[in-house]
Amino acid sequence: MIEQTVSITTPAGAMTSYTFRPDAAGPLPAVILYMDAPGIREELFDFSRRIADQGYYVLLPDMYYRIAESRFDYAKMAGNDSPERKRMFEAMNSLTNKLVMDDTQGMLDFLAADPQVKDGGIGCIGYCMSGRYIVSAVGTYPERFAAAASLYGVGIVTDQEDSPHLLAKNIAAELYFGFADTDPYVPDNVIPDLRAALDEQDVAYKLDVWPGTEHGFCFPARPVYKEESAEKVWGLVFSLFERRLS
Repeated sequence: MIEQTVSITTPAGAMTSYTFRPDAAGPLPAVILYMDAPGIREELFDFSRRIADQGYYVLLPDMYYRIAESRFDYAKMAGNDSPERKRMFEAMNSLTNKLVMDDTQGMLDFLAADPQVKDGGIGCIGYCMSGRYIVSAVGTYPERFAAAASLYGVGIVTDQEDSPHLLAKNIAAELYFGFADTDPYVPDNVIPDLRAALDEQDVAYKLDVWPGTEHGFCFPARPVYKEESAEKVWGLVFSLFERRLS
C-alpha cells in the first residue's frame, strides 16, 4: 500500500489530504472518501485502505482544515453535554454545501493532474454528515462523478434552497443509500422525499434501510456496530464501484 499526505489547493487555502493506492501500477480509478463528523482518524485510514485494496486510488480530505485540522476523541463524547461532542458539532456546522463543493473542485483538479489516476468517472462515499456532500457532489459535477454511496447520511433533504436532493435533475451517477433502521438525525420525510426526487428524474439508485441498525452501524469502534450489515454494505458499494468505475 502506498500512502501519502498531500496538500490540495482550494479557494480557502491548502487542504491537507491523504491518498491511498495499492502497490500495483496505475493508473487507477479514483474514489473520494468524505469523512463523517468525528473527522480524520485511524478508522477512516482503515476504510481508505480497504477501498484501495480493491484497486482504487483513494483520496481522503481533511474537511476541517479551515479550523486548524481539528481532531476529536470519540471516546469522550458520551452524553449530549460533553465538551468534546459540542466541539465536534461546532466543527460539523462550520461546513456548508457551498464550501464543500468549492473544496471538491480542488479535489477534482488534484486528481485530474495525478498520473496515477485513471481518466473517466470518479466515485465517492460519505458517512453521516457527508451523505449530503456526496449527493451535492454528483449533482454539482455530474460530468466527473460516476458512482456515489451514502451511509446513514444526514442533511440530504432539507427545506433550504441548497438542499442536495434538489440537484437530482443534474445527476448522471449511480447512487447507493444505506440508512439505519433507527436514526434520530434523519426525519421521517427524508427517505420518501428523496425517493420521489430521484424517481422523478430517473436517477439510477438503490436505497436500503438496514433492519435492527442505528446511526453509525458501519464503524467497528462504535457500540452500535453491526458487522453483518456493515459487511453487506461494503459488498454493495464495491459492486457499484466495479460497475461504474472500471
